[in-house]
Amino acid sequence: MGPDDANEPPMPGHATMKQAFGFADALVGGERDRWDIIKTVLKDKIRESCSRGREGLSMSIGAVDCVLKAEAVVGESPVWCARERVLYWVDITGQKIHRFHPTTGVNDTFHLPDAVTCVALRKSGGLLTTLRKDFAFFDPGTENLRVLDRLEEDQPDNRFNGGKCDRQGRFWAGTMNGSHWDAASGSLYRLDTDLRVTREQTGCVCANGLDWSPDGRVLYFTESFAYSILAYDFDAASGQIANRRLFASVDKSSGAFPDGLTVDADGCVWSVHNAVGQVVRYTPAGKIDRVVQLPVPRPCGCAFGGPGLDVLYVTTARETMTADQLAEAPLSGSLFAVTPGVRGLPPSTFAG
Repeated sequence: MGPDDANEPPMPGHATMKQAFGFADALVGGERDRWDIIKTVLKDKIRESCSRGREGLSMSIGAVDCVLKAEAVVGESPVWCARERVLYWVDITGQKIHRFHPTTGVNDTFHLPDAVTCVALRKSGGLLTTLRKDFAFFDPGTENLRVLDRLEEDQPDNRFNGGKCDRQGRFWAGTMNGSHWDAASGSLYRLDTDLRVTREQTGCVCANGLDWSPDGRVLYFTESFAYSILAYDFDAASGQIANRRLFASVDKSSGAFPDGLTVDADGCVWSVHNAVGQVVRYTPAGKIDRVVQLPVPRPCGCAFGGPGLDVLYVTTARETMTADQLAEAPLSGSLFAVTPGVRGLPPSTFAG
């Protein structure tokens, strides 16, 4: 996601991307493959950056592949379904749930009557999703949508954003101000298996990606326009959080802001840095040890998938990009995948 202004000038991250490409448009001609050339140029620039002294930091695009060419306005909330061997993901603004089949490349699309901000798997089958103001169940088999509780009717500008299930089968989702992204009007909610809703945190500045440590004792939670990833002590039995603290921050002057998030089996946190085209891996101590560079500026969400949970899928957006920016990054809105050499954790399901 990006700041809510389609007419804003190019972000600092976009300028950096253009430099890294070496103004790729000028290099591509005739029948040559634009995508391969851009990857080659970008890898060379990254190697140069590493050789200039970024000690201890592995920067790589490795084999970043565009596995699905798409034009999602805001691609978000990837989640791997082992039962179906597919990746579910959403286009928030496009009001779509997608189901991507990696073995065939087929991408099924389900159209919803409202903005759909995230999805999670249900233990009983089907999906739990958040619409603009509502929790809802969705059955891809029948396309039946059952709307549950409606929240924050007293805050008309607010909407749901990111969400995920804990290992006890509860669902957590945050809200944000859809008109003023830097307003501290969001909250973090817990939906229990009996469908009772509890507000766990208020004053959130664009609630976004969240996940848990492998031992389930720490909840990581992103506030995008506080430029922060927070950590909480997590009580698995009660579902309560405590001891809010800063885990990592993103330098606002870099042009980046933290978006989606996932945790791998080593306990490291992968945070999408929107506007600069990066996915950053933090150690459990909050130190950066790896950066994956993408060929598009606006990645949004990330999740591990594949039968071995060894593929990192990344969703991206086209929102607020100008025609010139889209010409320079034509795969914006597509689905990407990279095999980073580590495995993710199995996604948790909603038990209600």
